[in-house]
Amino acid sequence: MKQVPALKIDGITISQSLAIIEYLEETRPTPRLLPQDPKKRALVRMISDLLASGIQPLQNLSILRQVGQENQLTWAQKVISSGFNALEQILQNTAGKYCVGDEVSMADLCLVPQVANAERYNVDLTPYPTINHINRSLLALEAFQVSHPCRQPDTPPELRA
Repeated sequence: MKQVPALKIDGITISQSLAIIEYLEETRPTPRLLPQDPKKRALVRMISDLLASGIQPLQNLSILRQVGQENQLTWAQKVISSGFNALEQILQNTAGKYCVGDEVSMADLCLVPQVANAERYNVDLTPYPTINHINRSLLALEAFQVSHPCRQPDTPPELRA
């Protein structure tokens, strides 16, 4: 498929972020990325889907090429802001320290790279205090520091930390 991300594990190759996370949750359930409580688990999946399916794909290079070089920044800012407006409202009702309560979940794994994308496209994040608070809390954790998009081996030099 030549898709990113992709994970080769247990004799298979899995692409797509949420499929990878769900596989890891099912085969390596520590630490938990989906809450035990079905209602909280549904909220985590809802937020994850909004981020991974509703906001992020609209900034993929294949889409940005379609809108043209001169419109890319405006397009990305509009898409991210629209998605963050919806996300901020949801998180105001679900967040504790993180997206859903006080335990790191699959939703948090989806949030940090999308905030990094927003920063990359110079989106004004001031209207999103809940998103900012959660992102800061997550970036204080070593796992999020070392896995941040700006620290990946294939990150372009101008986007590296």
